[in-house]
Amino acid sequence: MKIKNKLLIFLTIFTFVIPNLVFAYSDKVILGGENVGIEITSNGIIIVGFYQIDGKNINNNDIEIGDKIIEVDNLKVTNIDEMVKAMDNSLKDEKINLTLLRNNKKIKTTLHIKLDEQGVYKTGLYVKDKITGIGTLTYIDPNTSVYGALGHEIIEGYSNTKVDIKDGKIFSSTITGINKSTSNKTGEKEATLNEDIVYGDIIENTESGIYGTYSGVFSNQDLIEVGDIDDIKEGEAYIYTVTNGETKEKYKINIVNIDYDNSTKNILFEITDKNLLSKTNGVIKGMSGSPIVQDGKIVGAVTHAIQSKNKMGYGIFITTMLEEGDN
Repeated sequence: MKIKNKLLIFLTIFTFVIPNLVFAYSDKVILGGENVGIEITSNGIIIVGFYQIDGKNINNNDIEIGDKIIEVDNLKVTNIDEMVKAMDNSLKDEKINLTLLRNNKKIKTTLHIKLDEQGVYKTGLYVKDKITGIGTLTYIDPNTSVYGALGHEIIEGYSNTKVDIKDGKIFSSTITGINKSTSNKTGEKEATLNEDIVYGDIIENTESGIYGTYSGVFSNQDLIEVGDIDDIKEGEAYIYTVTNGETKEKYKINIVNIDYDNSTKNILFEITDKNLLSKTNGVIKGMSGSPIVQDGKIVGAVTHAIQSKNKMGYGIFITTMLEEGDN
């Protein structure tokens, strides 16, 4: 079955071939499915938009959405607090010199700013240094405590750029509601976040998911065999995900096509579970990373929804995630 000209939705590159590469990931892993909160601190301050000051756009055309501020008057900055402190120390004639990073190239420019009566700097820029959201844990390797989640990279929504990680964490979250998918909008999970209960760090944000070291408690009773690519076939399978509270549940799907050539959209599936469809009306945001199990083996993870076909979605091969986590 082929899907053409359909809008794919993230549920928030170069390949080097090395002969005889042997990966050390375990042949059995801890099955995920739990919902997790996610916070990433960006390696740089991301520009996500512009605003006018006194009805005027005071910034030049050197600055673009997605640029990262890395220096203020030659002083390195990694977050918004450091940027404000640098402005305090460097403000001259309502101008500061910025060093931006764009496509791994440094760009020097001048930013005109204004200090209002409340002592707040008006820069004309909307910026952020952290990304927070929710997703689903896919697996934990019991031998290394390395985990994988999401099955796709985290992208900053306004600039549509990949977030380079300074540091990050996964932590406790509780699903409090579901916004169902409609014919023109992908649904999503609603959740409350508890950042005080940390499950692990985030070391990598890659095309195949986020990875780090799991520091929470897990049980070897949840071990499941890893399925190879050749084990996957069209037909009945299951996904594990949370739709209420913190309890993961098992839902039936049907795998309708397998693509061995795509880097991430390998498993095309359709939700057939009436219980899940009644709750979500299809694949929704927050399901990213939900493990796909077939014949008692974990074979993949949910990655994308297809907006025009709510019941259908894509998954990535679990071996792709395990290989990345093993690097």
